[in-house]
Amino acid sequence: MSAQKRTKSDVGAGILGFVGMSALAGVLVTAAVTPALAVTGMAANNSITMFENLPGYLEPGELAQKSTIYAVKSDGTPSAMASFYDENREEVPLEYVSQYLKDAAIAGEDPRFYDHGGVDIAGTVRGALNTVVAGDTQGGSSITQQYVKNVLVNNDMAKAKTEEERIAAWEQHTETTVDRKLKEMRYAITLEKQASKDEILQGYLNIAAFGGTVYGVQTAAQYYFKTNAKDITLPQAASLIAIVNNPEKFRLDYPESETNGAATVVDGETVPYAANKDRRDYIIGEMLKEKKITQEEHDAAVATPVVPVITEPATGCQAAPVYAFFCDYVTWEIKNKFDKPETEDVDEGAKMLKQGGLDIYTTIDMDLQNAATSALNENVPKSAEGVDIGGSVVSVQVGTGRILAMAQNKDYSSDPTVLETGNNYSAVNYNARHNYGGSSGFQPGSTFKVFTLGEWLNEGHSVNEGVDARKRSNWGTFNDSCNGPVNVDGWDPRNDLGEQGGYWSALQNTVNSYNTGFVAMAKQLDLCGIKKTATALMSDGRADGGELGTPASEPSWTFQPSAVLGTEEVAPLAMATAFAAIAGKGVSCTPIAIDKITNAKGEPIEAPKSECKQAVTAEVAAGMDHAMQRVMTSGTGSSSLYKMDTQGTPMIGKTGTTDNAEATWMSGASTRVATVVGVYNVTGHVNLRETYFDAGEAAVLRHNIWPRVMDVANSKYPGESFPEPPQNLLFAPQVSVPDVLGLSPEAAQKALEDAGFGWTMDGDVDSAQPQGTIGAQNPSGTASRGAVISLKISRGNGASVPDVTGQPADQAEAALTAAGFRVDRREEDTIDPAQVGVVISQSPGAGENAKRGDKVTITIGRLGNGGGNGDGGPGDGAAPEAG
Repeated sequence: MSAQKRTKSDVGAGILGFVGMSALAGVLVTAAVTPALAVTGMAANNSITMFENLPGYLEPGELAQKSTIYAVKSDGTPSAMASFYDENREEVPLEYVSQYLKDAAIAGEDPRFYDHGGVDIAGTVRGALNTVVAGDTQGGSSITQQYVKNVLVNNDMAKAKTEEERIAAWEQHTETTVDRKLKEMRYAITLEKQASKDEILQGYLNIAAFGGTVYGVQTAAQYYFKTNAKDITLPQAASLIAIVNNPEKFRLDYPESETNGAATVVDGETVPYAANKDRRDYIIGEMLKEKKITQEEHDAAVATPVVPVITEPATGCQAAPVYAFFCDYVTWEIKNKFDKPETEDVDEGAKMLKQGGLDIYTTIDMDLQNAATSALNENVPKSAEGVDIGGSVVSVQVGTGRILAMAQNKDYSSDPTVLETGNNYSAVNYNARHNYGGSSGFQPGSTFKVFTLGEWLNEGHSVNEGVDARKRSNWGTFNDSCNGPVNVDGWDPRNDLGEQGGYWSALQNTVNSYNTGFVAMAKQLDLCGIKKTATALMSDGRADGGELGTPASEPSWTFQPSAVLGTEEVAPLAMATAFAAIAGKGVSCTPIAIDKITNAKGEPIEAPKSECKQAVTAEVAAGMDHAMQRVMTSGTGSSSLYKMDTQGTPMIGKTGTTDNAEATWMSGASTRVATVVGVYNVTGHVNLRETYFDAGEAAVLRHNIWPRVMDVANSKYPGESFPEPPQNLLFAPQVSVPDVLGLSPEAAQKALEDAGFGWTMDGDVDSAQPQGTIGAQNPSGTASRGAVISLKISRGNGASVPDVTGQPADQAEAALTAAGFRVDRREEDTIDPAQVGVVISQSPGAGENAKRGDKVTITIGRLGNGGGNGDGGPGDGAAPEAG
């Protein structure tokens, strides 16, 4: 309301208010000097009593300060990634502040600062007079009072749980009322008795608002002039202190602001920030009056135009495009660590991030991150017509869980308006699970088969043990010790290239990623065991927060045999954790993104810790490594290995392709670093084998990306040889083979399958067994568990050769002739008189099959001539018998 338009009643009320304020001011003068002095007059006595009863002790709370996330260079130097704040502030000691700034603050805001006891009575009265009579609100507050006001605002806003409460706290301590002024005065007088002037000035300069979210002289100097508080010039210092007088009016980042004089023209030229310059020049004049600067300094400063150098802080993860999604993961790690479950309406983690002044030093490897980002950008587009394409890379350090790289093919933004502009933007971290800013996960396809391999070895099988992996339409019932037997009638999985299956070893199934082979392996295992092995190695379950087999939205589900082939939605980071565990002797470490945290005082705060546990034995892990090394050298992972420059590092790996090639994966590790690459449909169902980008077929782009990342990893973290597995995990134990001679083929096959053997039908054979039955098997007796037994069908035209060894020659020939065989006699020298004239060997042997009419050769002993080199004969130098 202008002075010309004020009514008589308004003026009268204003004058009364001014008189009241003047009376109280007089009381305050007395109270400030001698609070216990007895003052005559009822009004004075009552005023002193009222004033003395106001609260006086003020405890400044911790100032809200920005937190900064850092990447750490190879030489240990931190590199700021992004900052977060409600109030962009960095506290500094008074000695770090330029003398120009200190003098400008005192000259412009409180020239008698070092003389009064907290309240400048002259300034207070002047401010009241201008407010009441002229209608121009003026504070007249000392620096101490302004500091008190800001402390009260800060303390109450720090307690606020909601934005509404923050606004209410601000309004409560900034509205122009006599009550508020009195309280501030009372606090100011008491504060001056508790703290030194320099301590108060330091607090004031650090807490003052400089427009928008800029607080404190250090941040203001950096934001408005790209310098530090200790290096600021005289005109810059005066411009900053000018802002304090009216932060929104005098701020220097809105050049078109009319309230800041954008339309002011002097001598035909527009003067930028004219309002700020007027206030600045007034402050410079006051500094001259107080003899803080020379006339020459004054004149040069006033002649200097206001020229801000606005330097936007790297605020929010979008300010760090190479690290944006990793940065987002770090914020979730902070929020999840500091949130308290018992206070659901308060987000302590987010508050700590935006107000706690944390310095957060992360695990990211800048070289590995750059390689991952470049490889993704050059292969997977951020958006493409007809497909919502996603691509991700994540690398984890073996044995520590430290995340070394995390990237995806999108531009990061958490702004809903920006997200609506195109699907090249995303706020969802594809690598992470839902409670770390991630999605509900993706099907990993055949990369999930490694968990069945692990359980196969865990339950006592070996990599070279075979299974009946023939394709079939009815796999029957699977064992599940957690939920009971699972029947999957009608489930008919096929192999990727149409193979019909055979008797394949676990090694063959792994190297060639045979679906029917892994289903056959699971048929001999406990599904619950596979689930537990997977969960232990990943240190996690489903990406949506549910257990494997139990989605968060469908708690009635169970772990199905199809999960063996990779139908559970999991986070890529969980798969990287699993491969790091397999490469790390079976020790699974939960992933972490932060190495160290310090608070605003530089004191350490406990960072989230990786929890490591033995997920599978070191022996089982070695067996898995043995098989997966073969995947890389001669199996489905060789496409990646052959593209690598660092061929000398031993590697394990497993590929994965889901149904209809909607998602494709390449996962692997050295003994030092594990990396998982995925290219997939984020939404929709497009076949990536039928989709092409500039870099080629979408389904094989994983093999372009993975080796580029691992090349860098291998150069920085050289891997070693994987441990050799024990023999029992390489070779199956020897067990008895059922004798199936004379059984029907069906009965023979069942008997072998029940005993854990495979079989092949290899034609027919002359045999004494009934025609159509099994006439021959090989091997017989014992064989490796899971071995394939060769079977032949009897023609029914054979006979079993009699055993005639040890019989006299004539008797033996008669027996063979009677059995229908022809006889061929041969003689062989012997020195044993008992063998003379009898059969010492025969061919075919006793019990073997032969056709009637076939020739049987018998060898008959005859007495030797005693010469030559017979054992113990004279020719060998033996002594002649006595006698």
